[in-house]
Amino acid sequence: MLVDAHCHLYDGSEEASGPLDRARIAGVSGFIAVGTDLDDSRRVLALAQRQPDVRACLGVHPHEAKHWDGDTEAALEALLQAPEARFVGEMGLDWHYDFSPRAAQEEVFRAQIRLAKRLSKPLMIHTREAPEATLQILKEEGAEAVGGIIHCFSEDLPFARRALELGFHLSFSGIVTFKKAEAVQAVAAWAPADRVLVETDSPYLAPTPHRGKPNEPAYVVHVAEAVARLRGVSLWALAEQTTRNLEALCGWSPSH
Repeated sequence: MLVDAHCHLYDGSEEASGPLDRARIAGVSGFIAVGTDLDDSRRVLALAQRQPDVRACLGVHPHEAKHWDGDTEAALEALLQAPEARFVGEMGLDWHYDFSPRAAQEEVFRAQIRLAKRLSKPLMIHTREAPEATLQILKEEGAEAVGGIIHCFSEDLPFARRALELGFHLSFSGIVTFKKAEAVQAVAAWAPADRVLVETDSPYLAPTPHRGKPNEPAYVVHVAEAVARLRGVSLWALAEQTTRNLEALCGWSPSH
């Protein structure tokens, strides 16, 4: 039983059914589908309400933070009342692209943490080139009250230690299969077993041997194989552990 802990299923090129069907054939039994703005979150929630092996993560990505206002927060909170909505996000900071002003990113990040705490739902965290600011905001806003996922983990061991202290899980993507990703591989080998997850972040960051092609949830098998090798465990054991970890975090397992 293997779950893709973070995937985007509406990229404009193909409806979600194709990637989901191919993933099921590959042995993937559950999916956390992630929204990046209100419209995307509505599509994701509708999908989760149709598909019993899909659950939703609803929120506003830092790229979209410039569009946030009071109406956005109210609409997002209403969507998050649905039982299929298990995470708030993807939220955080992206200081690589800076598609939204940094001040807006920080404001929206804090607002969504507070929203998640009101709803007692875990967070889905995006951080790129902003490690210190991300950890500082999580700490200042008391994010440990709900915990969550550092998705597409791409930082180092000191960051991982601090994230774990704040109650977060570490989710590894196709990056862990890249030859030059030694720091990420070291964390994947070291991380406590009960805090490890695997994901695709599809359609981005396809793992080896599909690197350079559009990613999809079926390829989480390659991510899991790489993490299992680094940890010296079987693929079956890694799949079982990560599925249990996700259930402990958000109260959902595709077997239930």
